[in-house]
Amino acid sequence: MKKDKKEQKIKTRLKVGDKVRVISGECEGNEGKILKIDRKTGRVIIEGVNMITKHEKTNAMGQGGIIKQEGPIHISNVMYLHNGKPTRLGVKVVEEERNGRMKKVRYRVAKSTGEVID
Repeated sequence: MKKDKKEQKIKTRLKVGDKVRVISGECEGNEGKILKIDRKTGRVIIEGVNMITKHEKTNAMGQGGIIKQEGPIHISNVMYLHNGKPTRLGVKVVEEERNGRMKKVRYRVAKSTGEVID
């Protein structure tokens, strides 16, 4: 049985903490670190990018007012930054010896240079 399009989780090679650049849209050219990835909706929140204003009601302690915070951007509009240049990501599977046994290990690789990221 297939899942509905809404129930499917978006697959990505990006991780929280990666430095990315926005490649299209209103905030094109801006760079920042990924704070959160929402795989259900396929959106990312990037530090200091796509700032929105939110009006918050005052609570019992008197806190509230107009708050600026980061808004979500679709994951297809961002690209990983490797050595200051946007690049695609791939996966390299290598057999390594760990604890005396051969094990397959996956590494993220920058497609432009072929360097292992982590």
